[in-house]
Amino acid sequence: MNTLTKIESATPLPISVDDILAARVRISGSVVHTPTLVSQTLSAMFGCKVYLKFENLQFTAAYKERGALNRLLQLDEKAKKKGIIAASAGNHAQGLAYHGKRLGVPVTIVMPTTTPTVKVTQTQGHGATVVQYGEKFDDAYAHARKLEVEQGLTFVHPFDEPDIMAGQGTVALEMLEDAPEIDTLIIPIGGGGLFSGVATAAKAMKPDIKIYGVQAELYPSMYDYIKGANLPCDGDTLAEGIAVKQPGELTRRFVERLADDVLLVSERHLEEAVSLLLQIEKTVVEGAGAAGLAALLTHGQEFAGRKVGLILTGGNIDTRLLANVLLRDLARSGRLARLRIILQDRPGALFHVARIFDQEAVNILELSHQRIFTNLPAKGLSLDVECETRDGAHLERLIAALRAVGYEVAPIEVA
Repeated sequence: MNTLTKIESATPLPISVDDILAARVRISGSVVHTPTLVSQTLSAMFGCKVYLKFENLQFTAAYKERGALNRLLQLDEKAKKKGIIAASAGNHAQGLAYHGKRLGVPVTIVMPTTTPTVKVTQTQGHGATVVQYGEKFDDAYAHARKLEVEQGLTFVHPFDEPDIMAGQGTVALEMLEDAPEIDTLIIPIGGGGLFSGVATAAKAMKPDIKIYGVQAELYPSMYDYIKGANLPCDGDTLAEGIAVKQPGELTRRFVERLADDVLLVSERHLEEAVSLLLQIEKTVVEGAGAAGLAALLTHGQEFAGRKVGLILTGGNIDTRLLANVLLRDLARSGRLARLRIILQDRPGALFHVARIFDQEAVNILELSHQRIFTNLPAKGLSLDVECETRDGAHLERLIAALRAVGYEVAPIEVA
């Protein structure tokens, strides 16, 4: 394992466990004490005991409302009356909007234009004014700081703010009180607010606990900073909630001091993790919320035999996107396939192909012929067949049966 170099410093970190304990008292009764449960199936899959903290069961379906509420409760009267502004990809926004409305504090949220529709509509539904600006969080952030000055609002940072970190740290208090045997935590990192709070609380409660951060490969900003790397931060990630190009000035100090390592995960493993959690745990989790499980898929050997705590940080995923993720997972497993079959363009050609599908008990979902836009001879025909099989072995038998009678067959792969 590539262990991080620990930075020894007498300089205290921006928050301590006392701040987190105070935050718990402050927000108690207004956020859900979510369950921490062992997943027997995931434990068997990865050879370690897997604990899941279901923060997707919060009212706003994300842990972010912990920090948001802790910050709102400490505003002065002038700020409460004038209102607050924030930049957010969604979950921080919903936490502020929901609790702001409950406390009578006007809330304005600046969101990237790429924010999933479900997060925009839910934030508006909680009574916030939503301004969409820029494609990435950093664009929205810059615009929010501009509006802060122009309108005299109080800016609430989504991660680089001690009150926010302290609120997020209450996740660890609950987790380690409910499952004190946990010896390893894997924490998603975007800007680093969750990591900062959770790692601070966890190290205070259990000094020998191992703590790992995890980021999407497309947005390795904290990884780059900690490891002195220069990987690019860009792209369309499923984990938009942790798609942050610049880590926090404060939060990076916690990662330097408290992380055993920062891991990267691929988009494919993020998709697989979302699908696994729905299939196995029957729980809906967004891409960022599944990053911890994606780390087990990518780096499972590092955690063999350990008691690993994962935080399902949020469940706000667009339904169309979720459907795509699930269908792509079916395709990768061979249960859903698209085959390109080359045949002669003559009467009965389709019948003979369909008969083989029938003989192999494969369900045809969709057919598409191509006679014109192809490099085949004029009497040739390209046939795309979308079909449903029992598993990968069943699909291979179908392909073998088609080839056995002379058809040229090529599966169309999913990335």
